[in-house]
Amino acid sequence: MKTVFRVLLGAFLFFAGVTHLTVARTEFLAQVPTWLPVNGDFVVVVSGIVEIALGLALIFWVKQRKLVGLAVAVFFILIFPGNISQYVNRIDAFGLDTDQARFTRLFFQPVLVIWALWSTDGWRVFFPRRANS
Repeated sequence: MKTVFRVLLGAFLFFAGVTHLTVARTEFLAQVPTWLPVNGDFVVVVSGIVEIALGLALIFWVKQRKLVGLAVAVFFILIFPGNISQYVNRIDAFGLDTDQARFTRLFFQPVLVIWALWSTDGWRVFFPRRANS
C-alpha cells in the first residue's frame, strides 16, 4: 500500500513540475513570495525542475526511497511560504479565489509532508528500527 502512495505522490510531483514549466507557469508565479530576493520566474522554473526530479526519484529510485522521501518532505516545507504568501496577500491562483479557500489549503501542506515520510519510511532516517536483541 505504501508503494502505491509513493508512486502516486511521485506522479503528482512529476505532473506539477511539468505544469510549472508549461501551462500553469503564471499560476505558480503568483505563489512566489514577493519578499524573495530572486526573480520569481527563476523560482518557478527551478522548483518545477526539482519537482520533476523528486517525482521521478519517488517512482524509480526505490533503494534510496527513505532519503528521497525525506528530501520531498523538506521540499514541501521549503515551498510552504509560497502558500502562506498567497493567503496573506490574497492572491488568486489555482481557483483559490477566497480567503477561506486559501486558508484551507494551508492545512494540506502538512498532509503532503506526512505522506512523503510515511510512503517512503523517510522518517526512519531519524528513527531506525531497532534490531531484536
